[in-house]
Amino acid sequence: MSSGPTRVGDLPAWRSVPAGDGPWPGLVLVHEAFGLDDNMRGIADRMAGSGFLTLAPDLLSRGRRTACLRATMTALRRGSGQAFDDIEAARAQVAGDERCTGRVGVIGFCMGGGFALVLAGRPGWDAAAPNYGMLPRTPDVLDGACPVVASYGGRDRWLRGSAAKLESALAARGVPHDVREYASAGHSFLNPEDLSAWYLAPMTRLVLHAGPEPGAAADAWARIDAFLAEHLAA
Repeated sequence: MSSGPTRVGDLPAWRSVPAGDGPWPGLVLVHEAFGLDDNMRGIADRMAGSGFLTLAPDLLSRGRRTACLRATMTALRRGSGQAFDDIEAARAQVAGDERCTGRVGVIGFCMGGGFALVLAGRPGWDAAAPNYGMLPRTPDVLDGACPVVASYGGRDRWLRGSAAKLESALAARGVPHDVREYASAGHSFLNPEDLSAWYLAPMTRLVLHAGPEPGAAADAWARIDAFLAEHLAA
């Protein structure tokens, strides 16, 4: 496997390439609200290790990070904006890579999980893996969605009940899916380590119960790998 910095248009990005000879299915990784940090780069590398040509654009790199985060969250709520254009550019770049089979999925975490849910119902995506992502304002955006594998933490008070609501919405629309809530886990439980700043502790620890939970993570990764391998197969 090889990985390193690259670009998506004018955005910095991280690309992770599986070992051996391709072609491989493609995957766009949409990062958490903390940005394209070591956790996200490590997860991109992990997905390449599972056989996916993975590209992760840094959506918070067009200026001051607080302003970029605000604009990105606004785009997520509206369902349109620069962030969606950037993710689409990443999808097109992966799909056009000669090492890609042409089938592309999206995997997202926290804020990125919200994007993955919205994108699931849009053309060009063959599978979506949202993780502790905020549900869309209206479930109608899931009409005609690609297959979805989603994971939530039962201790995450911010997203309480989201797994059950998503399961119901996908089932009602006949979308192939695998949605699971892990009682022992909180927000960001798939991260290898807790990189959140100390001043965010009241939110991350008391409300989100954020941080690694290796037992739940191992099961979730097994589900994600199997689901994406099935639905992104050439």
